[in-house]
Parts: sequence; structure tokens; C-alpha cells
Amino acid sequence: MKYDLHSHTTASDGELSPRALIIRAKAADVDVLAITDHDTLAAYREIDHSVLGSLTLIPGTELSTQWQRNNVHIVGLNVPLECSTFTEAIASQQRSRIERASIIADKLAKKGFTDLLPGVLEKAGKGSIGRPHFAQQLLEMGAVKSLEEAFKKYLGTGKIGDVKQIWPELDEVVGWIRDAGGTAVLAHPDKYHLTRSKLHRLADEFIAAGGEAIEVVSGKQDKVRTRELAKLSLEKNLLASCGSDFHQPGKFWAELGQQSPLPENCTPVWDRW
Repeated sequence: MKYDLHSHTTASDGELSPRALIIRAKAADVDVLAITDHDTLAAYREIDHSVLGSLTLIPGTELSTQWQRNNVHIVGLNVPLECSTFTEAIASQQRSRIERASIIADKLAKKGFTDLLPGVLEKAGKGSIGRPHFAQQLLEMGAVKSLEEAFKKYLGTGKIGDVKQIWPELDEVVGWIRDAGGTAVLAHPDKYHLTRSKLHRLADEFIAAGGEAIEVVSGKQDKVRTRELAKLSLEKNLLASCGSDFHQPGKFWAELGQQSPLPENCTPVWDRW
């Protein structure tokens, strides 16, 4: 069985529609797929069940939090699609995204990029608005030569458009998932650039809040890092998850179903279900 439990569609910052993502996942021989758009479950309202075939779809989302001034993402797997309290939690994240976008636009205006927000909102459409939409707008207006440059200069970690303080604390977000009966997964821990001791503290606080799993594998990952994260999952008695973190075609390191193998000594998160 091939699992991919982290992917994105046009409902947030992915390039493919939910239908196109499912078709691509099937072509990649994925058996079990989770669509985990940022702070939304909107993709699941667009699912054409006629294209699923034998593919099993796991309801999911990737929720934004802050922990010790770091932006940390928590994937919720097997979350309910029809739960009033969880739906309201998602709605609150969407309101935060709109507020955050306004703050980013104000900050970038001080750099001379005025009236960004209308174009950014248009690009986001009905999906979750995020920094990639600002990057697209900056590229379109000729302020940068590539999306990568937009993040390097204005939107990446520590840059003027990196707004974290709007997000709820880690324990609150994990609690939303836990109370809804889902499985909380610490997403791509290698991307936070934490020291070993800080990563262990993050894992401990995540577990104390009710977190149950960690992404041991995220995309095409270095074998040494995979072993380190597998060791962490074993030390902390955390289930192991894996996913491509797919956003768009053409990125071989984050292609659907092509992530590095999950180490055999880990207990897979799907054993929880």
C-alpha cells in the first residue's frame, strides 16, 4: 500500500484542483491520500467521488500555529467534515488568514508595493489566502523575477512579510484536532530549522497537548534526517506519518507518492485507524 498523507490543492496554495490531484495520485499508484490544504477543508466539498475508484481519501487539513515565536504546522488527519466545533475552528483560521494578509500588505506597502491586497485576494479566490499569493502578485507586477526571489527578499522566514503572531498557540490547535477525534501530526519538523534540544521540547509540548504523530518523512528526504526523525518518533512514542507535501507538478522532491520510504522500525500513523 502506498500512502501520501500530505498534499495541497487550489483550495489553498496548490496548483491542481482536487479532481486533478486525485487523478495524478492514482497515476502515481497512491492507494491512500490525504488532502491537507492550509487551514481549510474546502477541497472536500469539491470531491468528485466518481474519480476516486479504489483510492481511499483521508480527510485532513494543515493548521497554522505558533510555538516560541516559530510558525509550526500541525496536520490533522481523519478529521470530521461535519462537526460544528471543528468547522468553527477552521473558520477562525480563515479569519486569521484574512487579517494576516492585510498586515502583510501594509508591511509591503512600506517597501513601496502599494495596493497589493486586491490582486492577492483575486488570486486566492475561494481558497486559503497565503504568502504564495503575495509572491505571485509581486512576480506579476515585475517586483521580483521569480517566486523564490519574492520569498528570499520579502516573504520568507524573518523577512518583512513573515507574520507569525496572528496564529493561535500550538496547544490550542492540537486540542481542536484531538477533541474532534482526529489525529494530530507534527508536520515536516525538519523545515523549522530548530536545534535538536528545541525540537525535542517542541515534541514534548506537542505530546502534552494531545499530539500523536510526527512526519518522519516529508518528500524526497535525506536518509540521515529520516533516521534522526525515526529515532525521535521512537524515543517519544509518536506514530510516524509520511507525505510528499505536494503543491505543484515539476517539483521532483515533492511529487505525489514519491516521498522517501518510511523506516520499518516506525509505527505508521494509519495503525491508529
